[in-house]
Amino acid sequence: MKNLFCIFILGVGLAGCSTMAPSEPEINAEAAKAYKEVKAKSKISNNAEWTAMVQRVSQRIAASSGENFQWEYVLIESPEVNAWCMPGGKMAVYTGIMKVVKTEGALAAVMGHEVAHATLRHGKERYARAMKGNLIGLGVAAAAAVGGAVLCKTKTCQNAAMIGGAAGGLAVAFFDRKFSRGDESEADHVGQLYMAKAGYDPAEAIELWKRMGAASGGKAPPEFMSTHPSDERRRGDLSKWLPAAEAEYQKAPHKYGTGAAVN
Repeated sequence: MKNLFCIFILGVGLAGCSTMAPSEPEINAEAAKAYKEVKAKSKISNNAEWTAMVQRVSQRIAASSGENFQWEYVLIESPEVNAWCMPGGKMAVYTGIMKVVKTEGALAAVMGHEVAHATLRHGKERYARAMKGNLIGLGVAAAAAVGGAVLCKTKTCQNAAMIGGAAGGLAVAFFDRKFSRGDESEADHVGQLYMAKAGYDPAEAIELWKRMGAASGGKAPPEFMSTHPSDERRRGDLSKWLPAAEAEYQKAPHKYGTGAAVN
């Protein structure tokens, strides 16, 4: 395992072989490479209305976060109900989630959550935990040596990992390792504040999770079996945090409410 880990270190371009995690600038640089690969290998949506909505919502959420990342946003044609924000601010929304969110405000809740993962450095922490526990050594080393697509469970991960090298290893870590339940709850909380500061009604975050629960058709696993909080738990927490988010919403210079409907 130590030799395989050395391969990963060489792939990243660091000197020597140690258990020290890459720095934030290094991780962000590799994330940017993986993001470029995802875009190159994915079908970018030609839905002008949805693309414009994703762009304006993402820009507003990014601004409300106060982070000086090199933000980028893209809408990918895919039935997957998903969105993400890589370390350093590289975002993607899949068209599959647009059919679930129903409103611009609910999309703001989604993007607030994903941006919060990035600003709270959850990806970096997850990466460091995996490396410390030698849980990622084999996967990242193999990705660095031969391209990591064979190690991935999702199409997005496969597309990104095909870049090979350290960016492929980061793709394996980012797309195939889940955030902890604590990270998810923290991102829900901070993301609700971000959407409120951006001028979207924070109560729409609660409505989002009602729709997400309906979309899953009751197939979501019990909370104790999942790294994600249950939809019911999320709605309860977001309701508890709502007064603080509403206070931020009242201070927002522009108020969009729930925004436009997703047609």
